[in-house]
Amino acid sequence: MTWAGEALAAIRKIVLIEERVSSLSEQVKRLADSYVELDRRVLRLEAKFELIERFSARQPKALPAGSRVKKRSKKFH
Repeated sequence: MTWAGEALAAIRKIVLIEERVSSLSEQVKRLADSYVELDRRVLRLEAKFELIERFSARQPKALPAGSRVKKRSKKFH
């Protein structure tokens, strides 16, 4: 190969590398945007779970022993 052919081949490789870098740059940007969206969604889920935990801790799980309704005895036989 002549020096002109080698120079042309090198320029082609440089152009291909630039295209690949540009493509990868766009992919990284899309991934970063997706990451931000997923991070925002995870934060919302965490906040919801924390709220559920707080409310469930405040509410009693069962009725206290003295608050149960007693059955009425039948006075009619």
